[in-house]
Amino acid sequence: MSHRGSLLCLPRGIAAWPVARVEDVTEAALAPVFAEAEAIDHFLLGCGRETWILPEALRWRFRDRGIVAEPMSTGAAVRTYNILLGEKRRVAAGLIAVD
Repeated sequence: MSHRGSLLCLPRGIAAWPVARVEDVTEAALAPVFAEAEAIDHFLLGCGRETWILPEALRWRFRDRGIVAEPMSTGAAVRTYNILLGEKRRVAAGLIAVD
């Protein structure tokens, strides 16, 4: 399977994600994640080559839904997502494409 651009990996499937940089990660961009919150325990945010601290408002949105949000580099997020998925964990990921 091959994709171009950023991806949103949710329990219902994988889709293109219109996010090109961490500044584009907004409540609206995360709406599909929040819509499937009952099926997600961990959300991995692949931030490109860098790490990023989620703004407090977004951290609370995740906490209010019982989701642990973990920002990290995209490479680390992909590796962690694959491991957690292999363990049958309730995981989702937003993966910002790396140039």
